[in-house]
Parts: sequence; C-alpha cells; structure tokens
Amino acid sequence: MKKAVIILSGGLDSTTCMGYAKEAGYELYPITFNYGQRHIMELNNARAVAEFYGVSDRFKIIELGFLRDFGGSALTDDTIDVPKMGADPVPDEVGEIPVTYVPGRNLLFLSIATSFAESVGAEAIYIGVNALDYSGYPDCRPEFIAKVEEVIAIATKVGVEGKPISIETPLIHLTKAGIVAEGMRMGVPYNLTTSCYNGEPEACGECDSCRLRLKGFAEAGTTDPIPYKS
Repeated sequence: MKKAVIILSGGLDSTTCMGYAKEAGYELYPITFNYGQRHIMELNNARAVAEFYGVSDRFKIIELGFLRDFGGSALTDDTIDVPKMGADPVPDEVGEIPVTYVPGRNLLFLSIATSFAESVGAEAIYIGVNALDYSGYPDCRPEFIAKVEEVIAIATKVGVEGKPISIETPLIHLTKAGIVAEGMRMGVPYNLTTSCYNGEPEACGECDSCRLRLKGFAEAGTTDPIPYKS
C-alpha cells in the first residue's frame, strides 16, 4: 500500500489533509511538532485526530523546542501579543508579514517530514498550506513548495534514484469555505481540531486564525463544532 506522511498540527487545514490522503488511498503517517508554541494544546488535538483515523501507532511528535529559544514570533515569544485582526485574505504579493509568522517553521517541518518519509518508504508528504485565505506567511506560497520539492529531489536517495518524494498541497488554491466544504464531504472530524493561537480550551474567536476559521464555516453554510469564548 502506498504511504504518505501528513504534517498534522491538529488544526482545520492539516486535518483536512488527513482526509485527502486517506481518500487518495494512502497509508497515513502523521507527524506533528512541539516547537514551544503558545497553543501547545494542539498536540492533543493532533493525537485525537490520529486516533480517529486509526493510526495512533504511527503518530510521531517531534521536539523542536529551540524555536521558542529563538523567539521572534507571537506564537513562541510570550512578550509578543497575538494580534486581533480582521479575516480578509491577504493579497498574493507579500506585504507586511504578521507577528504570528514563525521564522523557518515550514522549512523545518518539511525537512523533517522528508526524512521521516524516506525512512518509512512514503512517496508523498501532505501539508495544509493555503495561498488564498491565509495570514500572509511566505512559507505558504506555491513558489516555496516548488523550491522545496526541487531540493528534495536532489538531496535524497529516492530522489537521486528517480523516485522523488512529492509535496501534496490539496488546499493551496481553496478558500477557507472551500476547505470546510471538502472536509465535511470527507467526514473530517473538525470537532477534534483547534485553530486558536491563544491555546486555551475555548477558542478566542478574535485572533486571525479563529476569524479565518469562523469565516470559512459561515461561508460554507455550516456551524463550527468547537467551543468559542466569543
């Protein structure tokens, strides 16, 4: 059976990727990262999602605590406030990068996921990046993914042998409403997910991530199943 590594945060997008990979017939190998994030409770959500899909035995949590030591992001530095902002999509061109951007995070995630994929014989890596309803992160753009795929092809044994690992980004051109609609179609367990940057049992409903998520559910004509403070 073909295998895929899924970068699983426990959030809406990455959990939808689990649904896509399952639908495509892959054996699922979920991997998540403890990088000292403010919303560390998402690790429990990722674990619950892996259990839902029956792959708890293959679920990996990788420690990347040095990203908190580095700081430089509202998600890893408690002295930087998580902003409360609107949920309008950011233009394709990169303007001001939000303070919730974690320097090099997706680059690290994909590098480690590549090592995991090559080790278990997986032919694909799924990551829930999105270039429409997103927060303006440079490592969520198609050109970033294309360059990383090029590096994987020349930096791995399987790549040199002509069987490179692909990076699958099924959400990259979907709106958040489109993502929610697809997830509902596939029976994705959104009740087990969280998207809030503040990392509390009830989502704040005010941070950029919460507002994008709520906007997506509203535009998809359905109700978000997780609890909110406001």
